[in-house]
Amino acid sequence: MKKSLVLAMAMALGVTASAYAANPFSDVPAGHWAYDSVAKLAAAGVVDGYADGAFDGDKLMTRYEMAQIVAKAMAKGANVDKLAAEFADELDTLGVRVAKLEKGADAVKITGNIRYHYKQDDGDSDGHANNLRSRIYVKGQINDDWTYTGMLENNQNFDNDEEDGDVKFQRAYVNGKVGGLKVQAGRYSVVMADGNVYDTRFDGVQVEYGKDVKLVAGYGKATPSSVGSLTFDFNGNKDGGSTITREADEAMYAQLTGKAGAVDWMAGYYSFKDINAVADVAKEGYEYNELDDNDIFALSATLPLAKGLKFNAMYLKGDDVFEDIAPYAGHGGDDDGYVLTLAYKGAKASVPGSWGLTAKYYDQGASTYIDHTMNGAADKMLGFKGYGLFANYTLAKNIVAQVEYYDLEEKAYDKSEVETLWTQVVFTF
Repeated sequence: MKKSLVLAMAMALGVTASAYAANPFSDVPAGHWAYDSVAKLAAAGVVDGYADGAFDGDKLMTRYEMAQIVAKAMAKGANVDKLAAEFADELDTLGVRVAKLEKGADAVKITGNIRYHYKQDDGDSDGHANNLRSRIYVKGQINDDWTYTGMLENNQNFDNDEEDGDVKFQRAYVNGKVGGLKVQAGRYSVVMADGNVYDTRFDGVQVEYGKDVKLVAGYGKATPSSVGSLTFDFNGNKDGGSTITREADEAMYAQLTGKAGAVDWMAGYYSFKDINAVADVAKEGYEYNELDDNDIFALSATLPLAKGLKFNAMYLKGDDVFEDIAPYAGHGGDDDGYVLTLAYKGAKASVPGSWGLTAKYYDQGASTYIDHTMNGAADKMLGFKGYGLFANYTLAKNIVAQVEYYDLEEKAYDKSEVETLWTQVVFTF
């Protein structure tokens, strides 16, 4: 072991050698140039000796032995970024062992992000939105197999004078293993069909099984606050003052993913029971309308075209639930649709200067989505088609900027067109 390496590792831990009573290695006597540093590293659990009690400081190490020392130092909170970068491949190979070391270092971890966004929407009554969202995640270790995660969220609306200081528990769930199944239960996030069907909170339980071919399935409730709403009059004109809200009390989903050669594929089934249309009973005598169940199927394939460039095609099919219920009758549009995506690279929060570009084309009937992932105007439309353009860039480590532009046309009513510009900066810690 080189003298400079021993001293550097000892300094990284930031603990003085005088804190320890004695050096445990027989071949590193008091007065040896490395005595203090070796004693410190041994007491911190970073280096071990051999069975005969010797340190063997002149013996050459393999890169894997060095990687184990770096991993232990990282678990103790040492600042060894340069060494970690040098031995990245070896640390990755030792991933299971490193994970165990890191898990023992902190029983509870706190992370989070702050997102500022500005939205310009010509389909919005106010024309724009100006918000700051803060999220704090708390993750605790229950035992070797189970963890708990909670998320607190606060939203500040800069467009009004109201106190938007409420902090809400938006996520609270456990993760663990039951036999060969991975289990998640509580209020967690679900992304269905890449967000083209649903992307928000879900109260329920989810199981995951498999590796090369993976099945993810869940059952529970699509949270009422997450569904979209439409405003129009019952003569088929928009902005008529009556709000229609789609809600689903019971939901289940199953998604199968795998790989065939160079192609990644996905098949999904998403079922929403007792979807409701809440209408203003004062308008034209309409009352609370209950729609049929809506089962949505999705198929997709992702093909790499070049280094960093991928193309995805997705087909969606829903039930024709809107056509028989007033005031939707005659305005439901198609009951199927597709989404085409071309994506190049992507910004990584940990890599300053990384960036990505994405283009999407949408053509989705009203029954193919419940709560779309997009920041465009899909929640104000009964079916839509159009395109979206996206660009993101990592300004500095853990600071990512993104710009999104949507040009969408409603597939029902007056086929109005809505353009949306969405910008955001996300700070992660």
